[in-house]
Amino acid sequence: MQEITLADFERAIKAAAETALRNEKYFSELDSAAGDADFGVSLASGFRVVQNDWDQLDRSSIGAFLLKISMIISRNVGGCSGPIWGTAFMRAGMLSRDKTSITLEDLEKMLTAAIEGIQQRGGAVEGDKTLLDALIPVRNKIKEYVGKPDADLREVLREAAAVATEAIERTKNWVAKRGRQSFTGERSVGTPDPGIVAIATMLNDICKAVGVEPASQASNG
Repeated sequence: MQEITLADFERAIKAAAETALRNEKYFSELDSAAGDADFGVSLASGFRVVQNDWDQLDRSSIGAFLLKISMIISRNVGGCSGPIWGTAFMRAGMLSRDKTSITLEDLEKMLTAAIEGIQQRGGAVEGDKTLLDALIPVRNKIKEYVGKPDADLREVLREAAAVATEAIERTKNWVAKRGRQSFTGERSVGTPDPGIVAIATMLNDICKAVGVEPASQASNG
């Protein structure tokens, strides 16, 4: 079984940061339809610090790296997004302490911990039209490959990006029940959730960063 290394996490976080900055305006425009139009700005503000502090980030282990990302996001991303995204990185980091490489089983457990942390922090569940409706299918897709010795990590990543992207249209006509969009009630119908779009776009961009052709494209480029 191939292992996922600290270097792989570095490439993924770097790609995610670039996604947040490149799509700052786009993500905020999505948020303006049924939110307060600051999601893109908030997310970019945190990942901008990640980029600026890149050379100083702790790389002694995957966990140390993710916990530092968690601290930066929690402190620099405004609104409800900071605690949610920060908690996700923290929970994942806590399960990878002292590890410089992990298996797919480890990754599935890290994502499960992140999902549970988000649920506890924000009270959302699957079906509430939040980023969980992208993250849970991603975790489930990865779980399908756990224990398969011939699993191809590149194909797992491509399929994870595909299910996250599919979640954008699948949830578009739902009524948001959590987050800023939930305050608008029926107005949230027909509007993609910015968090779902962000997760999908990041995964597609991570695919590109490691030379994997994504199944589809979620962002405006």
